[in-house]
Amino acid sequence: MSDLHFGVAGAEGPKRYFSRMTRAELAHAYLFSGPAGVGKKTFARRLAQSLLCEAPHPHGVLGYDGTCTSCKLFSAGDATRHPDFLEHVGTLKIGEGDGGAGFYESDDLTARDLVRLLSMQSYEGGMRVLLLGDLDFATHHAANALLKFFEEPPSGVVLMITTATPARILPTIRSRVIELVFPPLAAGQVSEVLSGLGYASEDVARAVKITPGSVSGAIAAIGGDEQPLRALVADWFFEAVSGGTPQTPWATRDTLEDGLNTIKMLVRDWLVLGLGGVELCASDYEAELRRLGAIDIAASEAILARVAAAQRVAQSNVSPAMVSDLVRMAITGAATTRSA
Repeated sequence: MSDLHFGVAGAEGPKRYFSRMTRAELAHAYLFSGPAGVGKKTFARRLAQSLLCEAPHPHGVLGYDGTCTSCKLFSAGDATRHPDFLEHVGTLKIGEGDGGAGFYESDDLTARDLVRLLSMQSYEGGMRVLLLGDLDFATHHAANALLKFFEEPPSGVVLMITTATPARILPTIRSRVIELVFPPLAAGQVSEVLSGLGYASEDVARAVKITPGSVSGAIAAIGGDEQPLRALVADWFFEAVSGGTPQTPWATRDTLEDGLNTIKMLVRDWLVLGLGGVELCASDYEAELRRLGAIDIAASEAILARVAAAQRVAQSNVSPAMVSDLVRMAITGAATTRSA
C-alpha cells in the first residue's frame, strides 16, 4: 500500500475533523470560511483529491498517494481536469435553462449548470466532488437556483464552498452546510509554503511581516499582481489621516477585506511606533507613520473598533464604497487631532 499524503499547511482543526471520519459519514455540503490566503481552496482541492484517490484508505478520508491515475489528473494544480471533480471560482450566475454541455465545455458555469451536472452519474463509478471557491452570487435568483442541490442532494456528491465573507452566503444555504473555520496561518507556515514555491528567503521574510497569516497576501507583497492594492490603500490612509479627502477609490468586493486589514495594520504600527521596542508589520511605511506624530492607545483603539465594525458591515450586501467611507470618516484628521 502506498503512503498517503495531504499537502496542506495549517488547518489543524479541519484536518482533525476529517481525519476521524469515514466516507459513509461525509455530509453532502461543507462551508470553509476564514480570511483570504489561509488555504481554504487548497484544502478543498486536496480533500477532493483524497476522496477520488484510488489508493485504499485504512482510516479517515484525508490523504492521497499522488501516483494513481486519479491523482495524476490533479497534478495540473488549478488546471485540474478530473472527470469527477468540478471547480468554479468567483461569482455564480443563474444561467438559462438546461443545456447539453458536459464538464468543462464552458468556463462560464452557472447555478443551473451545476445542478444539472451534479445530477449526472460519476464517470469512474465512485464519488463526485464540487468546489465553489470564493463563492458569491450575482443575484438572489442564482443562489435560489442552487438550492435545488441542497433540497435534493444526489447520492455520492460532496459540495465544498469557500468564502472569506460567510455572512454573504444566504441563510437558506448556510443552514444546510457544515461550516469549518480556517484561522490565519502562523508565520512559520507561510514561510514554509513560500519557500516551497521557490521564493528567495529575504523576500519571504519581508512578505511575512507585511501580510501576516496569508499566503496569497505574502505572494502579492513579494511582487504579485495584487501588490499595488497595498500601496493604493496606504496612500489613501495617509491622506485621510492627515485631514485630506482621498479621491482614488480602492474598495471593491474583491479588495475590501485585504484593504481593511492593511488599514488595521497601519493603525497598529502607528501606535507601537510611539511605544517603542516593538517590531513594525509595515516597516516600509515607518517614515510616513513617524510624520503623523504619536497616537495614544485610546484613539487607536477607537479607530480599530470602527474598522472592525466596517468589516462586519462588509459581510453584508452594503456597497464596498460605503464601507470605505465609514473607515474614512473614522480616520480623517486623526493625525492633526492627536498633535493639537
